Amino acid sequence: MPKAEERIDKWLWCMRVFKTRTIATDACKKGRVTINGVSLKPSRMIKPGDVVDVKKPPVTYTFRVLQIPPNRLGAKLVPEYLENLTSPSQYELLEMTKISGFVDRQKGLGRPTKRDSRELSRFKEESYADSFFLDWEDDDEDDD
Repeated sequence: MPKAEERIDKWLWCMRVFKTRTIATDACKKGRVTINGVSLKPSRMIKPGDVVDVKKPPVTYTFRVLQIPPNRLGAKLVPEYLENLTSPSQYELLEMTKISGFVDRQKGLGRPTKRDSRELSRFKEESYADSFFLDWEDDDEDDD
């Protein structure tokens, strides 16, 4: 039987909005979880009918509480307990951010690209290093 009320941090964890309850608690403390624009403490009790906004930059998700679950749910059961009211523009913003993350990557940040790895391995190859040193030795012989 579903409960009448639940702590907001526990509800966010049960609904799989956050991976752990600690992360949900931290989000509440940082002001990223609101009801009607008011930041919530992790211990705030919520009930069915409440509309919760969760900021996970760059997107703000909006959920309506339909029921309070008895414990953490499987992903397939989540729609029975919450209604996703997030606007399509927020999802477009998320998609644009994902795309631009690859385009605007500054050099030197993140993992090396495949091209970077190839250049590094070419530099380390013995044949390249040997030809470099052979050319150097040839220059010395010409000076004599």
